[in-house]
Amino acid sequence: MTATMPAPTAAATATAVPTRPRGFLPALEGMRGMAALGVVVTHVAFQTGAAGTPVLGRIWERFDMAVAIFFALSGFLLWRPHAAAARGHGGAPTVGYYLRHRAARILPAYWVVVCVALVLLPSAASTAGLRVWVANLGLLQVFVPLTLTDGLTQMWSLSVEVAFYLVLPLLAFAFIRLRGGAARWRIPAIVTLAVVTLSWNFIPVPTPDAIHSDNWLPGYLPWFAAGMLLAELVDNTDSLSRWRRIAGNKPLMWTVALAAFLFSATDLGGPAGLTRAEPWQYAAKMGLGTIIGFALLAPLVLRPPTARPHRWLESSVAATIGRWSYGIFLWHLVVLSVVFPVFGILPFHGNFAYVLALTIALTLPVAAAGYALVEEPARRFARRRDRARSAGQSSS
Repeated sequence: MTATMPAPTAAATATAVPTRPRGFLPALEGMRGMAALGVVVTHVAFQTGAAGTPVLGRIWERFDMAVAIFFALSGFLLWRPHAAAARGHGGAPTVGYYLRHRAARILPAYWVVVCVALVLLPSAASTAGLRVWVANLGLLQVFVPLTLTDGLTQMWSLSVEVAFYLVLPLLAFAFIRLRGGAARWRIPAIVTLAVVTLSWNFIPVPTPDAIHSDNWLPGYLPWFAAGMLLAELVDNTDSLSRWRRIAGNKPLMWTVALAAFLFSATDLGGPAGLTRAEPWQYAAKMGLGTIIGFALLAPLVLRPPTARPHRWLESSVAATIGRWSYGIFLWHLVVLSVVFPVFGILPFHGNFAYVLALTIALTLPVAAAGYALVEEPARRFARRRDRARSAGQSSS
């Protein structure tokens, strides 16, 4: 596939462009690792009953906002080439390259977990008919009723993530005219997209029983838009330098993120437990998640060159957890389902800290093995194929 995702040509501007940060930002890897552990916290809290305890239960439960960080990270990293290209800083990847590398990054490791869960996990294997297999292998769980099965229920968010991957080239095409001097309209356009999609849950979308349209991509676009907005700010001109300075202020932005998180742990972010939220609560949760994702990541990508490094997020421990974060996300519920019977612990009967420690301790080596044996080899294979393809095209 040789079609190119919209990549604006270089355009002269009257104002200076700020220095761009490095292509790889170590602090983002560390933040990804912390978000993965946050997902583990919320699921352990539910399955040990800790989510039902007064006050703290709502806090543990709302660690599901870690998904907002994942989505904002994807929005930033995948949109950044398009934001940069719109201002004359290189070109965006071709659609074929982009999709191949997204598939190599996501699918092989995911398919391994699906096969293990549906074959070896008794509670999942007992209900694993053809529909469950097809829906899970195809990441269609949010569209096919009763296919989110034990050990794999967290994959609804991966289904939304992959939907964003597929829609991103269309969004890039929709922004194709917003380049050069018109690039100043990209930020208002993204903010408008985020605000409009906050109303998604007020739309009466017809769905089959046990399927809710609030688990589809449109409802979560504000979380991705938070990262897209950061991608636009990174390469923006000095006309927004004041806003960049504010967004790059770590004490301020992380205080805002904490406040948004605490508000989300009240009824403003939805009722306790798995009770379906009212449309206004859903919209409020999406809005608060957008603030959390933006406020946590902004100081990492917009910090001044003279700012001190983020010691913890850039530490070797955080970097390692970040490297294994996808595996942590994929495997932790399979591990959690094994922890209860192996260690003689009854689900929903307490032992939150003990179960959390066991789950993390057992998930980390599984995630490390998955990274070494599946994730990284798949990515290397995709890179080799692209190099071979490029070499063949050059010689022809």
